Amino acid sequence: MRDSNNLEAIEIGDGNLNYVFRVKDLDTKKSVIVKQAGHTARISEDIKLSTDRIRIETRALQLSYERTPHFVPKIYLFDEVMSCCAMEDLGDFTIMRTALMDHQIFPNFADHISTYMAENLLPSSDVIMEHKEKKKCVETFINPELCEISEDLVFTEPYFDQNNRNEVLDENIQFVKECLYENEPLKLEVAKLKYLFLTKAQSLLHGDLHTGSIFITEKETKVIDPEFAFYGPIGYDVGNVIANLTFSWVNGLANNKIEFSQWIEDTIQETVDLFQVKFKEVWKREAREIFAAKTDEFMEYYLQDIMNDTAGMAGLELNRRIVGLAKVKDITGLDHHQRIKAEKICISIANRFILNRHQYTKGIDFVQVLQEVKEDFQ
Repeated sequence: MRDSNNLEAIEIGDGNLNYVFRVKDLDTKKSVIVKQAGHTARISEDIKLSTDRIRIETRALQLSYERTPHFVPKIYLFDEVMSCCAMEDLGDFTIMRTALMDHQIFPNFADHISTYMAENLLPSSDVIMEHKEKKKCVETFINPELCEISEDLVFTEPYFDQNNRNEVLDENIQFVKECLYENEPLKLEVAKLKYLFLTKAQSLLHGDLHTGSIFITEKETKVIDPEFAFYGPIGYDVGNVIANLTFSWVNGLANNKIEFSQWIEDTIQETVDLFQVKFKEVWKREAREIFAAKTDEFMEYYLQDIMNDTAGMAGLELNRRIVGLAKVKDITGLDHHQRIKAEKICISIANRFILNRHQYTKGIDFVQVLQEVKEDFQ
């Protein structure tokens, strides 16, 4: 492909930040994906960004490929001058959010995503990494500008009505005011979670692990777009997966897709439970830190702490996608009447996750909240 004179480049990206091109050799029909980072976000030119995020994304994908080559695209090239990377073309895959909006079912997803998370999150922590090496990795993945986006859009703006970037349906303004803007017990818990996000450099995260960052087929799953990668709390990644599956569940509920909604419930439960099983397997196989290697009770404590964080972070993701700047098509794609109710359901689930986050130990605990809120709105 390098020597070809018959290339076609088509811009195919629909994300909030970067430009994505499919470059195809029209003679051989081979293709690659080229991703380029600009100095502003596509979602808003007011958001100024360093192009260093493409280095972070490339390196994060390379590290994940070393551990889980079946679950991430292969990187072929990184060009620092042009702020771009070239990677495997996943042309036969579908963006998972798009497929879920069509209410497609993927029986292998819980197994795949739980393996991806367990095999990548714990090994980059102090449990397994030598401590000095881990601290150097933290420095390598310092990502202040993209972390600031998360700090603002996820942890701050949805809870204050003076922010003009929030977008709320007229019919839901009073509901949002009562549930978010004037909910002082909730805001206290959000503040705690924000400072946890700011200070808990636990593991190298994907940082934006939602169904729009996953390509999928009936048999395969590929995680993409780790440009928000940084060292933070493991529960942030796990919680983002749970929250975005919940958006799909709400969409299925609104469209009366009973089989699909049941599959989402099963998938949430299986994802949490399989993650815990595989996390323990990685821990027992690779833990090097002396307390981690010698004390099973510490492993249980560590994992329960992740579950607490997972519930809280899932709630934050649910709220921010309803009220904040960057929304999800699962909800905005509903008709107006359906959307009014769907947003209230999402916020109600979110607040229970946040306020009661220390009560979640198994996958069924998350599913029961969905079922309880569903009954409340019937």
